[in-house]
Amino acid sequence: MHIRFDVPADPTYPGRVAAALSSVRLRRYGYIGGVLAAVGAIGFALSRSFAGGDRISPLCVALVVGGLLSMAYSPWVRWRARRRSSRYAVEGAYDITDDNIMMRSGSESGGIAWDGVAQVRDTPQFWIVYVGRMPATVIPRRLMSAEDAETLRAFMAERGLLQLR
Repeated sequence: MHIRFDVPADPTYPGRVAAALSSVRLRRYGYIGGVLAAVGAIGFALSRSFAGGDRISPLCVALVVGGLLSMAYSPWVRWRARRRSSRYAVEGAYDITDDNIMMRSGSESGGIAWDGVAQVRDTPQFWIVYVGRMPATVIPRRLMSAEDAETLRAFMAERGLLQLR
């Protein structure tokens, strides 16, 4: 297998990559925030039904506010990543073989050996490549030909790396 494709200098591309990589790691803040807000709301409702509830109400309100802030953290980080990364738009390229994934962006280049890849997650725009438990890079499907994307998908599935979202 030898797949090569170019990445144009699109100002929105680095933001989409940053959002894809950060959403994987930040998803838990939404879950934690939902639990905190639910516990706080239930506690607030229950505190109204018994005599000492006026002492618990501020804690419940704090839980709800903390939960809402936690749920807002992930979208805020993604928005900041998109805003900051727009100035990093440079041309690049991917060169994917049976042995490794080579990436070039501007004057820098790097690679990841397939032997070091723990898993690959499938998202609507990208394949997110993990080294260990950390997302290391993304492979943009929309920049590849349909035949190359299918070849790469079959290669990753054959190696047991591809995890559907």
